[in-house]
Amino acid sequence: MQACGLDFGTSNTTLGTLRGEVPCLAALDGDEVTIPSAVFFSPAGETAIGRSAIQAYVEGQPGRLMRSLKSVLGKPLLDEWTQVGRARVTFREVIGRYLAAVKARAEAAIGYELDSVVHGRPVHFSDADPEGDRKAEAALLGIATSVGFRHVSFEFEPIAAARDYERTIDREQVALIADIGGGTSDFSVVRLGPARMAAGDRSRDILANDGIRLGGTDFDRLLSLKLVMPELGYGSPAKRPGLDVPSSYFHDLATWSSINRLYGAKIRREIEEVKRAAARPELIDRLLAVVAQERGHTLAMEVERAKIELSDVEETGIALDWIEPDLAVRLDGPALAAATAVLTERLHARILGCIRQAGLAPDGIDAVFLTGGSTRLVHTRAAILATVPGARVVEGDTFGSVGMGLTIEAGRRYGSGTPRRVAV
Repeated sequence: MQACGLDFGTSNTTLGTLRGEVPCLAALDGDEVTIPSAVFFSPAGETAIGRSAIQAYVEGQPGRLMRSLKSVLGKPLLDEWTQVGRARVTFREVIGRYLAAVKARAEAAIGYELDSVVHGRPVHFSDADPEGDRKAEAALLGIATSVGFRHVSFEFEPIAAARDYERTIDREQVALIADIGGGTSDFSVVRLGPARMAAGDRSRDILANDGIRLGGTDFDRLLSLKLVMPELGYGSPAKRPGLDVPSSYFHDLATWSSINRLYGAKIRREIEEVKRAAARPELIDRLLAVVAQERGHTLAMEVERAKIELSDVEETGIALDWIEPDLAVRLDGPALAAATAVLTERLHARILGCIRQAGLAPDGIDAVFLTGGSTRLVHTRAAILATVPGARVVEGDTFGSVGMGLTIEAGRRYGSGTPRRVAV
């Protein structure tokens, strides 16, 4: 059998295979081994994925962009119908189309068919919802089977990242693995070492696992609500004393997975009613401009871009002149930290809880291994490191460590057989 490790992420996806005994990530998007978890549907129902999907949207091609698909797993929304072109499909089908295309691209890149997969999963798909966790994993199992995998198993994403890190160390240690992704944050405390790598049963080496449904898209959402949405009328007064305009439209617009809810004549009519009842209708005109042009994802991408830029610069901006001439928002690191402080506080508390679950004090952690895009945010990184101030800091591959670890685990679970070549 031919196996792979698949890291289907909220923001990006990777797929890896073994070449001999060496894990390698397959090129999925041109020469890139990471591919954005994005799908674009044209009015005729044709599908583009990854960077091509985002580019089609940015260029203004008619159609619908869908991102943050992983966030619907374990939720009723997974099996709700949504309009794409002339057809109606479920979000489950959209994820299936995306993963089928990823699998096909990987097979084309490596030259043979894949029939077995170790699928990454967060420690918790949903907070305090064991049934939601069960349903989410069952949904991923069904989707993976539907796209052609005959053997499917799962591994926690931070444990996979630990497998990748373990290849690089030369002495035994206790490591905190912090994987802060687009939709979830996951933590493991693991005992690692060269002598332990060959053991078949590593369960005693896993001292604790924990996670929280909080990731980069939540930072985007709070940053947007705090600094951008007020420019479109969020929190502005209604004509009736003591009331603000309804907030639900702004929350949907600030949330990647909910943006498409706003597109349609019915919602535009509702917002026109809000405008008539607003004390500052000129702000609601800006909201209408975004919704009427179906540019919600443009707004979200600009917020995301600015957030990422603040990892390297002290100040940046979000140009909104496509909504109204000269409209813009400036932001800096302190503004980002203030807007999202509640999130970093939750991360800090969850990591301390994970260390306690392992029966350790913070000074019992030898190294902290960082992976996932949101570990690059300065204040998020500071919140993580403050939990284990004496630990050695190790930088993982931001977007590749989980996929590499899943690939290592796929080789352990399924071995390798004679490749079945992809038909040309």
